[in-house]
Amino acid sequence: MNSNLQRGTRINFRSLLTALCLTLTLVSFVRLDPAVAQEQRIRTLTVTGRGIEAIPTTQTQVRLGVEVQGKTAAAVQQEAARRSSAVVELLRSRQVEKLETAGINLSPNYSNENNQQRIIGYTATNTVSFRINTQSAGTLLDDAVTAGATRIQGVSFVAAESAIEQAQKQALKKATQDAQAQADAVLSALNLKRGEILGIQVNGAIAPAPVYQKLEARSASFATTPVVGGEQEVDASVTLQISY
Repeated sequence: MNSNLQRGTRINFRSLLTALCLTLTLVSFVRLDPAVAQEQRIRTLTVTGRGIEAIPTTQTQVRLGVEVQGKTAAAVQQEAARRSSAVVELLRSRQVEKLETAGINLSPNYSNENNQQRIIGYTATNTVSFRINTQSAGTLLDDAVTAGATRIQGVSFVAAESAIEQAQKQALKKATQDAQAQADAVLSALNLKRGEILGIQVNGAIAPAPVYQKLEARSASFATTPVVGGEQEVDASVTLQISY
């Protein structure tokens, strides 16, 4: 009987020991989950770099208008159409780019006498926009005034599209290098080393929209109107998430 009791005690002890080992193993797996441990070990630094690429402008964007005033709406509109057609014909003969109508307007003119408002005439305005090589812009503007244009509503200077595309790539490259340099400076100050790049965000490479500058229409008897372009800047930014 004692022999059977001892044998049963050994069996229960073994079962208890086995269960305890299984429990400890499960606890160990939970505590040493590789995904959790790896997530806890990864430290990241997020930096945003900026790159600017300046390119010379070679083209001029122009807004050119014809304004006519008269007694009747029909006469004013007809004269504006005649002058506008002459200006457009000139522009097409010079092979300007992106020629399009920018606005057509016909409005009454009023006078106020004795607190009474009455129509005394009409004003018609036709506006076109186009793009031309900057070197030829001054001469063309003077010839357009001779053809019938009465308003130079503004000019702006832009680079060629192919030059802008190349500048965007260079600006992005500079922004990436700037972000890496920032990360190296911070980590070096903390005696840390840069690890692999875990994330990249390209925030864009943007060329600013043309800004129009108003010019006064000049008589053809004057010297050629000088038109001088400047530079256009393409601005890019890139954000890097770097481990350390």
